[in-house]
Amino acid sequence: MGGEDWRESMGKKPATYADLEALPEGVVGEIVAGELYASPRPAFPHLTAASFLMMLLGNPFVLGQGGPGGWYIVLEPELSLGEDVLIPDLAGWRRERLPRAPKAVALTLVPDWVCEVLSPSTRSLDRKVKLPVYAREGVRHVWFIDPVLRTLEVFRLESGQYVQLATHSGTDSVYAEPFEAVALKLAVLWDELD
Repeated sequence: MGGEDWRESMGKKPATYADLEALPEGVVGEIVAGELYASPRPAFPHLTAASFLMMLLGNPFVLGQGGPGGWYIVLEPELSLGEDVLIPDLAGWRRERLPRAPKAVALTLVPDWVCEVLSPSTRSLDRKVKLPVYAREGVRHVWFIDPVLRTLEVFRLESGQYVQLATHSGTDSVYAEPFEAVALKLAVLWDELD
């Protein structure tokens, strides 16, 4: 097709950042391969799992309290990866790669780890559309958390493909790459602490 984008030849132009900005409040927008994906804000179980995971990882891996430190982990960062704009639920960078918070809205530095909390409205987007972008960009570890099924899936990038290392479920404590230095209490993610 020469240098022309296939969407333009079909009468559909690739999505732009202006399309993201035009979305109504309460909608999360992402662009992958020129296509705009708009998702509703997550429901409470999704928010709970993401927030509680941030708390579990924050002290030992960000602050170095009860763990090795050495990470910069944030909720819902905007990642500008080539032409794609993604917003994972959480992302983490090793401190030697990201020593302090950048001033920009979007980060262009590829994370070392991302976590997607699966929702009925985003499950396919997270697994089928975003995962190949993370592989292409070299994100070393990806986690999928399903608050309904109560599972944590752990993947590591090897030779350009993700290898599933483990699927954890239940309420036990587990050790999961790349945060295996500290036990992760799954019960906290499901809000099952008594």
